[in-house]
Amino acid sequence: MTSTKFETKPLFTRQQLTALLLPLIAEQALSVTIGLADTLMVSSVGEAAVSGVSLVDTFNTLMIQIMTALATGGAVVASQYIGHREEKSARAAAAQIMFIMSSFSILVAAVVVVGRHAILRGIFGSIDADVMKYAETYFLLSALSYPFIGLYNAGAALFRAQGNSKISMMSSLVMNIVNIGGNAILIFGFKMGVMGAALASLVSRAVACCAVLFLLQKPGCMLRVTGLSALKPDGKLIRRILRVGIPAGIENGMFQIGKLSVASLTSTLGTAAIAANAVATSTFLNIPASAVGMAVLTVVGQCLGAGEKEQAVWYARRLLLVAYCGAWVMNLSAFFFADRWALSWFSLSPEASAMALEVMMWFNIVSLFFWPSSFTLPNILRAAGDASFTMTVSIVSMWVFRVGFCYLWVLKMGGGLLSIWMGMYLDWAFRSICFTVRFVRGKWLEQKVI
Repeated sequence: MTSTKFETKPLFTRQQLTALLLPLIAEQALSVTIGLADTLMVSSVGEAAVSGVSLVDTFNTLMIQIMTALATGGAVVASQYIGHREEKSARAAAAQIMFIMSSFSILVAAVVVVGRHAILRGIFGSIDADVMKYAETYFLLSALSYPFIGLYNAGAALFRAQGNSKISMMSSLVMNIVNIGGNAILIFGFKMGVMGAALASLVSRAVACCAVLFLLQKPGCMLRVTGLSALKPDGKLIRRILRVGIPAGIENGMFQIGKLSVASLTSTLGTAAIAANAVATSTFLNIPASAVGMAVLTVVGQCLGAGEKEQAVWYARRLLLVAYCGAWVMNLSAFFFADRWALSWFSLSPEASAMALEVMMWFNIVSLFFWPSSFTLPNILRAAGDASFTMTVSIVSMWVFRVGFCYLWVLKMGGGLLSIWMGMYLDWAFRSICFTVRFVRGKWLEQKVI
């Protein structure tokens, strides 16, 4: 992916882009695979335990998405400073994102530890006593892991900002090996149930966090934090980071809330629809496009930091094309044979299997045209600091199409499971149109981060 059209030397070679992308794809695939394995292991504890864990995981997912968004803000700022060859400012930005992530995660952890019962009641209402018991246990230990999650996300984002995605991939591998091994020992060996699952997650996150922070402090690392004094709050840098991080955090948070709102509709359609929806929800198919979305934060960020707008546009277009190629390969493979093969893994009724297959095949078709432009393209805009625009479009689109359309069609017009997914597809289409117009007009290039 190099070009001779540039007046200056290309900032990234084909080999550098490949070295950035491949570990990100592996990391995304690993995350999905291990998540499935973790769910299967916890399910052996019992129905009430699984229910309690799943309730807490809903909140955990929300917190992780917000922390990931904040880390993204730091990565964008650091990337642009690296591109501008201001290593001192890049290190200062790294220190500030560490301060932000540690402060935020410790605050949220303290709130959850003190008010976990009230939070669970407030979000989920009245739930069975045994489910609440398991949920509170899992919530407590999950809260204790928030600071580790926050600092891990910060460290991984900073390595990616330098163009090094191998560190986060290897750290993720270690974290998930420890998690699965811990689950096996504590759940099956010591019969600790939910407590064992929570402890395994806590330890695995602590190990991954310590590994990333240790590597971040090595002398050869450009973004190492030179001492505790570097963590002193710098209002100017914090504002720059939050200018990207807060809109992205709000967007991710509202997106998760919208998903929960729509998920509640599925429960009104019967057991077959619930089972079909659970099976049809796949995160494997768009792993390549998702990995490209992470890579563009580094590539476009460094290009714009160096003042190379032409290169930023050129790399953005090529990487978006790579995302589309990945989406086409994965979804066409699923459409022609993998969907039916995957359904054979599950013991579904003929009704549920038919619904799942219908939804999955529609997902494959729509993803070919709209998934990369709906989810990869906005990261290109965020890398330029255009996070407020992506936040506004995403929130409006989600509440109008993904939530509003679904409630209207299901509750008022008697639509089924496919109607819920059609609302999601309309959301993708609207987002894609808005983001594509923004990209083509070049308005995103007028934003200023540093």
